Amino acid sequence: MSMHASGTFEVKMIPQPAEDGVGDASIGRMALDKQYRGDLMATGKGQMLATRIAIEGSAGYVALERVSGTLQGRSGAFALQHSGTMTRGAPQLTIMVVPDSGSDELQGLAGTLAITVTDGRHFYDFEYTLPEQG
Repeated sequence: MSMHASGTFEVKMIPQPAEDGVGDASIGRMALDKQYRGDLMATGKGQMLATRIAIEGSAGYVALERVSGTLQGRSGAFALQHSGTMTRGAPQLTIMVVPDSGSDELQGLAGTLAITVTDGRHFYDFEYTLPEQG
C-alpha cells in the first residue's frame, strides 16, 4: 500500500574545495546538511556534484544523501539518490530511495520524494511503501 508524507525542510549547501587530480574544475562539490520537519522528522547529510553550462538556465546535478530520524513514527535511516537537470530554466528532478538502504524500522522502504520551493521555503512530498511491522 502506498503511503504519503509531507512537510518542510531547511538545507545548507556548503561548497567543498576541489581535490587535486580529481574531476574537472567546471564540476562543483557541495556538502548537504538538511533538517526535515513534518511527517519526516530527520536530518539529511550528503554530497552533491553540480555543473553549470554557458547557456543561462541550464545545469545538472547528482547527489547522495543519508537520512536519519523518524518517518511517521517509525525510526531508522535510508539513502536518497538525486538526479536533476535544468534545461533553459525548465527543471526536471528525480529523487528516489536507494533500494535496500532502509535500516531498523525503515527496512524495506521504497519510494520517491518530490521537492517544491515556494516563497523561499522548501517543501517535500514523499510517496513510499513500507512493509507492515511484525
